[in-house]
Amino acid sequence: MARSWDYTTLANPCTGIDGYIEKSRDVYIEDEIYNAVYQQADYPLKDALDLAYLTAQRPADVIKMSETDIKEGVLFVKQNKRDAKLRIAIKGELETLLKRIQTRKELFKVRSLALIVSETGKPLSQRAIWERFDKARKQAALVNPKLKLDIEAYQIRDLRAKGGTDKAIESDDMRQAQKLLGHSSVTMTERYVRRKRGEKVEPTK
Repeated sequence: MARSWDYTTLANPCTGIDGYIEKSRDVYIEDEIYNAVYQQADYPLKDALDLAYLTAQRPADVIKMSETDIKEGVLFVKQNKRDAKLRIAIKGELETLLKRIQTRKELFKVRSLALIVSETGKPLSQRAIWERFDKARKQAALVNPKLKLDIEAYQIRDLRAKGGTDKAIESDDMRQAQKLLGHSSVTMTERYVRRKRGEKVEPTK
């Protein structure tokens, strides 16, 4: 910045220094790990985990989901990071989940439009969800000592990768996973999915 403002004519001190490139996570959460933590979660956290997995969206995008995003049988999503707009069909397990959330919210005197709410019906922040998740994860590690390392490595953001990967496998269509994740190309999704779980191949014979 000093050079661009003509405050100095000295050589750039960073010349020749390799930049730091942060590696993306290549973790895939197996069902037994997901279920171990899920069993220790409270109802608001279960709603958040299910919504994150079924929509395959980032935590920040999940926490801001609202009743006003539900229109004409779809859940409207606008991703913060890529600014991509998605319309996720409300069917199957997602439909069941949204009905479950709706039923629980009807018990509260004060009604929030947020989908993820506390036991008293108030919206939960991303930090609050993380704290509840951390508590459930610690308890799950105690209950399942053989899975301790995998449970401790599990982060909420990994559910996006799990959702996208499972969609690609179950539908046998990478384009379906691409659309759900909001990736700009199938190539990006292929790299994303294969890095997370590994390519399935046939043996030599």
